[in-house]
Amino acid sequence: MTKEPPSKTHLLRQKILIILLVLISGSLLYLLLVRLGLMVPVGQIYQVLCLQDCQPEIQLHTPLAGNQLLNYDQSLEQLVTTGNNKKISLLIEKSKHRLTVYNNLKPLKSYPVVFGSNPVGDKQAEGDSKTPEGILRIKDLYPHPQWSKFLWLDYPNVQSWRNYFQAKITGKLPWYIPIGGELGIHGVPVGRDKMISDRYNWTLGCPSLKNKDVDELYQWVQKGTVVEILP
Repeated sequence: MTKEPPSKTHLLRQKILIILLVLISGSLLYLLLVRLGLMVPVGQIYQVLCLQDCQPEIQLHTPLAGNQLLNYDQSLEQLVTTGNNKKISLLIEKSKHRLTVYNNLKPLKSYPVVFGSNPVGDKQAEGDSKTPEGILRIKDLYPHPQWSKFLWLDYPNVQSWRNYFQAKITGKLPWYIPIGGELGIHGVPVGRDKMISDRYNWTLGCPSLKNKDVDELYQWVQKGTVVEILP
């Protein structure tokens, strides 16, 4: 007695099942890589691949001359002449340890700031203790139990992912190293403001201010506030 060959309908069902299994497995693998910080989220793929908005970043702020802090002895409330804080933006200059608040791209006040323990150069990946450079935005802000306030930055953004993959393609970064994240502007442990005065770069990559300074800044920024970080 010979076995009947499978019908065309049965073969079609098998092919569809195999395709579905491949798609599901591929999707789960992709989601795992995204979660591990090894792959760009799907919503940013189009931009990261330079299919849209591939122009290089343009510097937004004009830095202050010299190394001094601007109006550090005055409050922002005294200095802001308009109630529209949507025009507030921040410029961080790593080499000068200076964070300056701008309103409508006009400088108002500067604060002393420190960075990751490996401060020179742009952040490439998790664990390098570098502070990212370029144009970022505040994605959220909230009180922090250890460091007063936390102004969460949108690292990694599109440009961060481009730099990350470029570093891997050129062999500067191993493929298994994730890009990292959870970076933001924050304060210091209570009673440790001296670390800022001494320019002690103590973080894993976050810009850090004195607690009284990050408390004041917290009142003037919001989700979407631009933060430009220069070398």
